[in-house]
Amino acid sequence: MAETTENNPEQPDDETQRNLIEKATEKTTSYAQYSSIAFQMLGTIGLGVWGGMKLDEWQGNERPIWTIVLSLTAIGASLYLFIRQLPKY
Repeated sequence: MAETTENNPEQPDDETQRNLIEKATEKTTSYAQYSSIAFQMLGTIGLGVWGGMKLDEWQGNERPIWTIVLSLTAIGASLYLFIRQLPKY
């Protein structure tokens, strides 16, 4: 004998399924959003380090002055961009 979905507690109804799908979509969206922020930070810092290394190489510096300066500047810029992209509550 086949049971109907109303009597079977293991099978969720349409509204419950929609709620589950909405929650999963929200989690996926926030995961993608924060992952993109992480890659943006990584790219910004990497670009600062690379630019500093190239400037030090071009100027023939014994100490990596530009690498340090541009690295710290890139870290500050990436943190600023991160804070701006956080959702406001």
